[in-house]
Amino acid sequence: MPDTARLRLPAPAKLNRMLHITGRRGDGYHELQTLFQFLDHGDTLSLAPRDDGELRLTPTLPGVADGDNLILRAARALREATGCRRGADLHLEKRLPMGGGLGGGSSDAATALLGLNRLWGLELSLDALAELGLTLGADVPVFVRGHAAWAEGVGERLTPVTLDSPWFVVVHPGVAVATPAVFQAPQLTRDTPPITMARALQGGTASWRNDCEPTVRELHPEIGEALDWLRDRAPAMLTGTGACVFARLDREADAQALLAEMPSRWQAFAARGRNRSPLHDALDR
Repeated sequence: MPDTARLRLPAPAKLNRMLHITGRRGDGYHELQTLFQFLDHGDTLSLAPRDDGELRLTPTLPGVADGDNLILRAARALREATGCRRGADLHLEKRLPMGGGLGGGSSDAATALLGLNRLWGLELSLDALAELGLTLGADVPVFVRGHAAWAEGVGERLTPVTLDSPWFVVVHPGVAVATPAVFQAPQLTRDTPPITMARALQGGTASWRNDCEPTVRELHPEIGEALDWLRDRAPAMLTGTGACVFARLDREADAQALLAEMPSRWQAFAARGRNRSPLHDALDR
């Protein structure tokens, strides 16, 4: 790809179709078992090369300093790992709510890594990019690798899986969940017995749950209200540590009908589940 190329790439949302917390490590991190799946909805990152070595991101995100922004951290980590001195103009179209459990920041970082790897002609492997992504956050590698996955450890040990790909209605009840507050809560379930990937998949969606839900309900009653509303109409669950909750629908028409019924005080969207990331589809075109 010539140096003058510009890229416009998706940074898709993810859902945790199930989430078990099986233990707590000595360093304070939690051992997890989860199923990640992508959505055909998310942020969009545009990238253009600069020859002066500057990294410029627009717009700034409220409450996020440049030093903490995962897109810029990803770009700097990639340059440090490769010795590249190129720069880039980066523009983020932000659609995913912050603190929503949809992996927005991690997905943005992964899109930056893969996009800049292409833009700068670095030709790092997915393995190398995933390893670099793990230094930015536990969820970044699944977005880098780009396939629905069974995840263990802190979410970094990934095994590709193929899940059903229904429609989902995702609801953001208007609150932000601080992940550390959930994982530090004394009442959080931390001793779910580990299961095998085969057992999780054979059990099917009816047996899937999120161990964070009772704690998140207690911390944020608004999320419990949204979950109860969805569950009166379709199978529903919390994703990640929240705040977003989602309902599973078989048909797009059903998803759109549920959206039309949604209370106006909540933000919501409908999207199709994807086993291959829209980011990888875009890079292949």
